[in-house]
Amino acid sequence: MEVQALLPSFRAPLHRKPAFLQQFSRFQRLTTTSELQAPPKFTGSSSSTSVSVPSHKITVHDRQRGLTHEFFVPEDQYILHTAEDQDISLPFACRHGCCTSCAVRVKSGQLRQPEALGISAELKSQGYALLCVGFPSSDLEVETQDEDEVYWLQFGRYFARGPIERDDYALELAMADE
Repeated sequence: MEVQALLPSFRAPLHRKPAFLQQFSRFQRLTTTSELQAPPKFTGSSSSTSVSVPSHKITVHDRQRGLTHEFFVPEDQYILHTAEDQDISLPFACRHGCCTSCAVRVKSGQLRQPEALGISAELKSQGYALLCVGFPSSDLEVETQDEDEVYWLQFGRYFARGPIERDDYALELAMADE
């Protein structure tokens, strides 16, 4: 992920910028690369400016909607963001890897998810992943999961003694007060 900032540039009195940079005389672009992303791979000769980043076929079986989506995602792009860029609607909430709305179960393939805080190492080892912070490492086939089920697997043992049962009587009382 590139972070770009525009900073004022300071000209040294003895240095003159090349003509093609004169139009940017007031600002200089500063770029940094996140340590979580692999550097791009360059192909061709050293004078070539083309960057080749491998793409992988992603197949998402959306259980809630009964749909199957197939699309390609470069290794340096989040799966969820690329799907959205291709007008594919997948479940999500936080987009930061902290909740379980975009949780999937990996059926085949591999992905990197260094920022997935919403699922434990134990759940990752069982094949769970988060699409919002997942980078494909190979062709990938996944299946969406019920958010509540994954949340329960992740946090339930810490916050409750069991699944919460619906109390229709309490709901009726609450609705009557309104």
